Parts: sequence; structure tokens; C-alpha cells
Amino acid sequence: MEALVQLGMVSDAPSEAQISESSPVEVNHFDVAKDYFVERNGVRFAGVHLIVDLWGATNLADPAHIDAVLREGALTAGATILHGHFHHFSPNGGVSGVLVLAESHVSIHTWPERDYAAIDIFMCGECDPYKAIAALKKGFQPERVQLAEHKRGMVG
Repeated sequence: MEALVQLGMVSDAPSEAQISESSPVEVNHFDVAKDYFVERNGVRFAGVHLIVDLWGATNLADPAHIDAVLREGALTAGATILHGHFHHFSPNGGVSGVLVLAESHVSIHTWPERDYAAIDIFMCGECDPYKAIAALKKGFQPERVQLAEHKRGMVG
């Protein structure tokens, strides 16, 4: 387990992005915790999960380009990037990848032969996943975007 923590793959400790001076203090007064659930229009939930389908898209076989586009979108949305990994299936094949965020994740699966990309953007806290859409449009230049929203962890 210690080796995985050193690689940045597993960590029980919160990142600095998860701690703020305004966060409530726990009983021992040393651990700081923050509830990243949000409340909008009287509904409390963990975060917004966007399902994004890009049709007629370009640049879907280049892992470095895809990484850069998703990073731009995540940062624009206000997220903190912890780790990214992208896998290219063959020289002309698709790419599957993920950005792990302090606020959740962004993932992508591409089919360049169909000019199609399936993207998930799940963010909690104060992040706004809708702000990532402009970077996706700029980076992949899709002819058509299908978008669905799901509120995760609805409390009421």
C-alpha cells in the first residue's frame, strides 16, 4: 500500500484542495473536514454528472491532444487534477482515459473511425462541469453534442 501512495495512486489523506480554513473543525481540532455536497433550488446532492456524446468530432486518436483538452476543461470548471491516464488502443485506434479529480473525474472513450466520443464529467462541490463543454467543443470540433445531466447522491 505504501508503494501505491508514493505513486500517487491511492491516498487516504485529503489533498490541500479538500481542506480550507473555512471548513468545519472535527472534535480533535486537528482534522479539518468539509462536506462537498451542494444545495441548489432546495435539493441537496453530491454533484453533477454530465454524459456527453460528441458526434462528427475530430482529433480522437491522439492521447496527448485528448489529455490536453480534458485538462483544459477540468481546470476551466474549477476542478483540481490529481492524476491522468490515457490508453491508445493502436496507432489508428481509439483512446480511453481518465482524469482523477479531487472533485471526482472526467473520462473519455473514443471511436475515431466513427468520429464519436463518449465523455463523462462528474464533479462535486463548487465546480461547474458545464464550463468544461466549451473546451470540448474547441478541442474536438464536433458537428453535434448530446448532453444529459444526472444529479448524483440526491438527499432531498
